[in-house]
Amino acid sequence: MSNKKNAPRPTAAELDILRVLWQLGTATVRQVHEVLNAERPCGYTTVLKFMQIMTAKGLVIRDESQRSHVYKPREPAENTQRQLVADLLERVCEGSAEKLMMHAFSATKVSREELTRIRKLLGNMERQES
Repeated sequence: MSNKKNAPRPTAAELDILRVLWQLGTATVRQVHEVLNAERPCGYTTVLKFMQIMTAKGLVIRDESQRSHVYKPREPAENTQRQLVADLLERVCEGSAEKLMMHAFSATKVSREELTRIRKLLGNMERQES
């Protein structure tokens, strides 16, 4: 998305659909519904309506060239996650990455492997600043 400030923010339900599309790459409404319905019951028409709204918002792209329309996410998962974290950082943590990290670490258990990756990332960031 070219203008990140005006980029649409997916709702929780839209994020569920995007997660399925990021996993599958492209999918029909039926395929998305099958995955979501296996996680928790939901109606096909509800998923269809959400995906129509997501198309209008620019969150997904619909290929209408086939009988069953095929959808794909407009942005990769990383871009959407970065956008949502940046929004959370500003709205909740007053732009402080330190506050965000402190809250994140206190809200969940961090595995040894995650800590190793985080330390490596921090080391890389420190080297880039030098």
